[in-house]
Amino acid sequence: MIQHFHFKPLYENKQLPGWFISFFYKQQRYQAEYHKDGSIRFIDASPAEEDLAVVEKMVHELMLFHVYD
Repeated sequence: MIQHFHFKPLYENKQLPGWFISFFYKQQRYQAEYHKDGSIRFIDASPAEEDLAVVEKMVHELMLFHVYD
């Protein structure tokens, strides 16, 4: 489960889509850029290959709830 999920716009002009996100998953902190097409670019480290699909699904659900709702 993702904990301490935070997001902020990448650009000062909030009309331009793109967000910086950070969260904890399995006691590891991750940072990423979430782009308007739904792609996620992890900064520094990314979750293990076997966890990546699950983490991306949770991030998409959180972004839908917080940003697109």
